Amino acid sequence: MGTPGASLAELLSGSRDSLLNQWVEEGYEGKGVSSAARKENARATLAALERGIADGGAPDRFDTSGWQPLREALADGTATDAAQGRSAGDTSRFILALKRPLFLGLQQRAGDDPGKLMASIMWVSTLVDAMAQFTIDAYQRTREDMIQRQQRELLELSTPVIKLWDKVLAVPMIGTLDSGRSQLVMEALLQRIVETGSELAIIDITGVPTVDTLVAQHLIKTVAAIRLMGADCIISGIRPQIAQTIVHLGIDLDGVTTKASLADALAAALKRTGYVVTTARG
Repeated sequence: MGTPGASLAELLSGSRDSLLNQWVEEGYEGKGVSSAARKENARATLAALERGIADGGAPDRFDTSGWQPLREALADGTATDAAQGRSAGDTSRFILALKRPLFLGLQQRAGDDPGKLMASIMWVSTLVDAMAQFTIDAYQRTREDMIQRQQRELLELSTPVIKLWDKVLAVPMIGTLDSGRSQLVMEALLQRIVETGSELAIIDITGVPTVDTLVAQHLIKTVAAIRLMGADCIISGIRPQIAQTIVHLGIDLDGVTTKASLADALAAALKRTGYVVTTARG
């Protein structure tokens, strides 16, 4: 049991619960934070730390397979912190708080051997620093995944496919229409056409602030895809300013039915599908 790693493994094996309580108290001291889930993850982290030492993990080679369980435990704890709104700094500080209880435990076990104590402290310090750095990177990846997922959800919410009438669908567009969003609209609309057996789709661009060449190309591609599915398309929401822009840009919408408003487009769609709308009179 002469190596620094062995000394740490012996400490973890004999005092894991005590180390856990000291670590959580040290890491959350003065923050008013209590998290049962985070404490359980801290327990799993200590167990994975002990396992990594047993597998021969070196503190300066934290990317090796021996530390894989520890990296997974740290990633789980980071995800918990990110979900609860803690910052990357809070997460890394919590990991660094593990140093103090480990140093105290190693000091008690080293006795009057300063060389052994210094070697153990250097070993632990290198390892915990690597753990803290890993949590910062993991936190960044977790936040990026969360942001991307939220962006996808917002895109889906901003491009709903609505069934207006029997065999008539509508997509009210709001905001800027870029390549990614156009692809999402096309996929969602084509899928709904298949599911509902619709014959007409109305794309309403009343909420689109500007129409340039790129936006027009996206619309034309969407219309072409809808026609390949055996359905037809009406573009509504063509305001005077947008009509002038389309003319000035020389964009050819020949063969595409356009209407000034969604109401006009719905009336045209009902007429095409054989419905007649009348006013009930007393």
